Amino acid sequence: MEFTSIQNVEERLEKANYICSKAAAIVVFLACATKKPVLVEGPAGVGKTELAKAVARSLNRSLIRLQCYEGLDEAKALYEWEYAKQLLYTQMVKEKINEVISGAVTLPDAVERIARQEDAFFSDRFLQPRPLLAAIRSPEPVVLLIDEVDKSDPEFEAFLLELLSDFQVSIPELGTQRAVHVPFVLLTSNNYRDMSDALKRRCIHLYIDYPDRDLETRIVRLKNPGIGSRLISQLVDSIRAIRELDLRKKPCISETLDFAQSLVALQVEELDRTTVSELLSVICKYRSDAVQVTKNLEKIGKAAGLQ
Repeated sequence: MEFTSIQNVEERLEKANYICSKAAAIVVFLACATKKPVLVEGPAGVGKTELAKAVARSLNRSLIRLQCYEGLDEAKALYEWEYAKQLLYTQMVKEKINEVISGAVTLPDAVERIARQEDAFFSDRFLQPRPLLAAIRSPEPVVLLIDEVDKSDPEFEAFLLELLSDFQVSIPELGTQRAVHVPFVLLTSNNYRDMSDALKRRCIHLYIDYPDRDLETRIVRLKNPGIGSRLISQLVDSIRAIRELDLRKKPCISETLDFAQSLVALQVEELDRTTVSELLSVICKYRSDAVQVTKNLEKIGKAAGLQ
């Protein structure tokens, strides 16, 4: 069932264990209504990938994920031929091949006779779909997540433009493959490099930043329903104070949730500066950041009302 309104998006995503901002709900609704891809940008850990997973759950669709990286090419993203399987079948039907070329006078004649049978070896039986082709050929609508597209090479990005424009790809041996259903496409980027204007034009843009205090509080409460309100306020205010520091990597909502889960595991009912110091390995991903937080514990404690 498609989304019927912006409010419907918010409600269904929350039921799928994801709380989003109003801006995100608007983009998801418009993308669903217009069948345009969504380019989701923002710092690592703010919930870009989780948004795609939540959209899939809320629409009751399968999620097909393509993880991008340097050197990713069309073959790894689109399809591959199972050459070992083709070779095995060739060995098994050797006698039949002899019948096909029986009577051929010349080598070119024999090759021509074999060529007429090539459809038997370049068919779906030997085709191994990768995420992009799987999404296009799926008999049911799916959500296609192209994760960390900024890590792929510009050449691969150019290939994506054709796919996202027409939702079809060409396989030389089989012809043009058109989408059975246009997938709900989300591309995520951590700003590893700038995406091209051509790609951005084909997408609805969504920037997910660090959540405001109210949204972050709601997210923590949703993910940790047993945690007390005072503790939630303390940990959220502590994280927000830490983000004000000049850090190599500021803690995102993923670190906030890790922090909350750690407090629950340790059965902490009220946060203090000592506990924050002891759990810096959960909050900070770099030693230099942990040192910086330690130096500013008094400032952080005052901002969060910690003892």
